[in-house]
Amino acid sequence: MDVKLEQRANIKFCVKLGKSGVETFEMVRCAYGNEAMSRERCFEWHVRFKRGRTSLKDDERSGQPSTSSAPKNVETIWQLVHEDYQRTIKDIAAIINVSYGAVQAILTCDLNMHCVAAKFVSRLLTPEQKEHRVAICQELRQRALDDPSFMSRVIIGDESWVCWNDPKTKQQSSQ
Repeated sequence: MDVKLEQRANIKFCVKLGKSGVETFEMVRCAYGNEAMSRERCFEWHVRFKRGRTSLKDDERSGQPSTSSAPKNVETIWQLVHEDYQRTIKDIAAIINVSYGAVQAILTCDLNMHCVAAKFVSRLLTPEQKEHRVAICQELRQRALDDPSFMSRVIIGDESWVCWNDPKTKQQSSQ
């Protein structure tokens, strides 16, 4: 059975047992871990079954199936991003004539990317990227060992100041 249908069957079972939406979601999350459906989807199906729905399958929909996440578009978007990391979603959408939301979904879901400082980067490093980072760190460590004044010459391009306050009482935290 498909994992999605299996989770829906379990939600239906929890509804029949009289479990609340929160309890149902916690049980699904506990049972399926990272494969568990989102909280919103779980609540949505919980309400559907509570209102008397019996089918586990999606309802039929009218209209054409979405073609925006076709393999051709995914490949084109991947190439566009890797040609110029500073391209925006709006630019990519205009180039391939696909909606903004479709491009965003392809970048985040299909290509496993997210926006960092207005640039798209892979969430997971490749083995080559990991090796490159290790090599750079080892080189910097060796320079710091060879030249004690090396770290005093390092210039930081951007600094963030974080103030942390750990109040002891509620009265102190309200001040």
